[in-house]
Parts: sequence; structure tokens; C-alpha cells
Amino acid sequence: MGTDFEQYKKMAAERGVEFVESGTVVGLGSGSTALLAIKAIAARMQAGKLTDIVGVPCSHSVEAAAERLGIPLTTLEKHPAIDITIDGADEVDPQLNLIKGGGGALLREKITAQASRREIIVIDERKLSPMLGTLRVLPVEVVPFGWETHVKYLETLGADVELRCTDDGETYLTDEGNYILDCRFGPIDNLDLLDRRIKQRAGIVEDGLFIGLASDVIVAGADGVRHIEASSVRR
Repeated sequence: MGTDFEQYKKMAAERGVEFVESGTVVGLGSGSTALLAIKAIAARMQAGKLTDIVGVPCSHSVEAAAERLGIPLTTLEKHPAIDITIDGADEVDPQLNLIKGGGGALLREKITAQASRREIIVIDERKLSPMLGTLRVLPVEVVPFGWETHVKYLETLGADVELRCTDDGETYLTDEGNYILDCRFGPIDNLDLLDRRIKQRAGIVEDGLFIGLASDVIVAGADGVRHIEASSVRR
């Protein structure tokens, strides 16, 4: 079964990359499925099917991977408008809202998504959820100073909070040098309200709720690949 889902991720990534055109600025998301999309972009460039592409990486690790694959890179300072971003997600609801940040790059991913004309999310079918928070925790990025005060605040909002650590027990640091609090809320019935309440507190930098940012979701599973457009589900 694990092999099947690896194949589904590859199918979704390759379908998403079909929307990338020559001469465009491409946001390069993070995560295992997004990495497969980056590899697919590089393969198309090497085959001459894509030319004049520049990528905006969403993390240091994505930057390193893209450089190894020979994808020319740029920055948002040089290209503040991104034509298309290919990224993954941890959880996707029926309205194509997302939870992201399992890989720790939620801040840069959200900045990139907000700067993108088109945000294509590539996932396997396990990421589909009836309501965000059902399957995954919600990452919340905070500055290190006073981080424990945010634990108590997030608990008042209904979360079970855990400081993210590395495999060797060290506190996990984002590319910006911040901490991540993984918050288990359970199913979230009002995304906008929770998003506002989380971010009204000084020291909380960002959360992993991506509300209304995905223009398209590519889902691969046992029945093949589906393309869901936001315009078809948001009324």
C-alpha cells in the first residue's frame, strides 16, 4: 500500500507540472509530493519541453534541491508576482482550504501562495478530509521569546499543544529561526474565526491554515487523477 501512495504522489505531481508554461516564474513548494513536482519540472527542462523558467523556493531545503536539479532560481524581491506555484498540503477540505506546515515551511509557503496568480496543490487521496483538523494538527509558528505564553493562550482556544522537536530531541527551528507549536484542535468548524484569534496575539507569526488560497487541487488515488478547481467548489 505504501508503494501505491508513492505512485499516487508521483501521478499528482506530474499532472500539476503540466500547467507550468515556458517563460514563467514558478513557486517551488516543500514536502515530498512538491519535491516530485520539482523533479518533474527539471526533467521537462532537460528534455527541452520547458524553457526560461525561474523558480522561487519556499525553503532552504527546496532551494538546495532545485539547485542540484539545475533549476534557475530567483527571489520574491526580484519577482514579486509569481505566475504559478506547485505545492503540497497536509490536509484539504471540500472547499479546498488547507492545513500546511508539516514540513515546517508554512510562513514562506503562505507568502509565496499569496504572491501567486495560481496555486496548484498536488496530493494523494489520503490528504482529503471532510473538515480541517480531522486528520492533522495545525502548526503555529511563534518567535522563541515568550513562546510558552502562547501555549496557554492556544489551549484557551481549545488546542492540545506540543512544541515541535527534531528526531534527536532538539527544538525544531524554522528557516526564520522560529519555533512551531503543533496544535491539535480536532475538526475546526470556523476556520476564519480561529485564524483571526490565533494571529491577534503578538509573537505568533503565522498558522498553517491556508484559507481560499488554492486555485486548483490535483488528487491522485486508486481511481486515477482528479483536477478540482476552486471556482467549482466555492460559491
